[in-house]
Amino acid sequence: MKITVDTGSCVSSGQCVLLAPETFDQNEDDGTVVLLTEEPSAAEQDAVRQAELTCPAAAIRLSGT
Repeated sequence: MKITVDTGSCVSSGQCVLLAPETFDQNEDDGTVVLLTEEPSAAEQDAVRQAELTCPAAAIRLSGT
């Protein structure tokens, strides 16, 4: 699984950080998503899929899933 994020679309809801904190963080200045790793661990992959589905701005994209 590989993750890409569109920070320009991000609305800073923080759902991704709540669901997958090992993979996502938020920018301290504006709250937009910060990708901590493009390839999450196997243990984090289900949470990352949930974060993609939950993102209100559809700013998270997964490939190779």
